[in-house]
Amino acid sequence: MNWGIKIIMGMLTFISFIGILAVLMLRSKTDALVDNDYYEKGLNYDEDYRLKENVIRDDAKPELSINGKSILIRFKTEVTGKIKLMRISDQREDKLISFRTNEMKQAELSAAALPAGLWKLIITWQAANGSSYLTEEEINIP
Repeated sequence: MNWGIKIIMGMLTFISFIGILAVLMLRSKTDALVDNDYYEKGLNYDEDYRLKENVIRDDAKPELSINGKSILIRFKTEVTGKIKLMRISDQREDKLISFRTNEMKQAELSAAALPAGLWKLIITWQAANGSSYLTEEEINIP
């Protein structure tokens, strides 16, 4: 076998390798780290920043604790709001939960149905005095 045939075989092997990679890339799942609504989030960034600053200014950051299969959130006042549970590894497991604190200024969420691992909590709430807040926390569910 001469050198011309070896070059042709090498090129065909390389082209086949590139073709297989292209097919694998096209058949793969979409990336969960890319937001589909990034433009809208960019437009609302100023409002989110203001709500996060309200938490710092009013010292209203809630305390999070995980007790077994429940997530307990303690607030400084009675509040109503929403919690977005975002699974870092799989966007299909994200959940949105509305809540209202009890007489002890606590909100309890059941984590029994949540798979173990890292979760991001985005908590938005409104206090009884009308102030609005937003905070983001990462928790690890055992």
